[in-house]
Amino acid sequence: MYYEFYSVGPKGHIKKVIEFSETNVEDVYNLAFGDYDEITGKISDRVVTNNGDSLKVLSTVASSVYAFTSKRPEAWVFATGSTSVRTRLYRMGLTNNLAEISEDFHVYGLKEDQWEDFFIGEDYKAFLVKRK
Repeated sequence: MYYEFYSVGPKGHIKKVIEFSETNVEDVYNLAFGDYDEITGKISDRVVTNNGDSLKVLSTVASSVYAFTSKRPEAWVFATGSTSVRTRLYRMGLTNNLAEISEDFHVYGLKEDQWEDFFIGEDYKAFLVKRK
């Protein structure tokens, strides 16, 4: 439920953390992601790293969802950005890879407090994926 990796770029090696945590809804897990804060020992999801490897970082996050759900196929994974800009970035990542993702996952978006199938071009507040 906890993954670590490093972003490697012009700003050096920056430790990243992905954590899947239980929610108050059975089989729904929150995906938290960000830089590891050495002082607090927690994930900092508001830091803008700009280390030049954002596509590789998002790919690693996606890979962690595959790994997590291979061990917990019943899991629903919930994700949203800490800011609207990050939520948009996640939506773009889903949009750009939807054909591949849809082969293995059902993908949903939260729009106006209602979950619906994820559609390209729609604006969502959060995302939910479940292994097929």
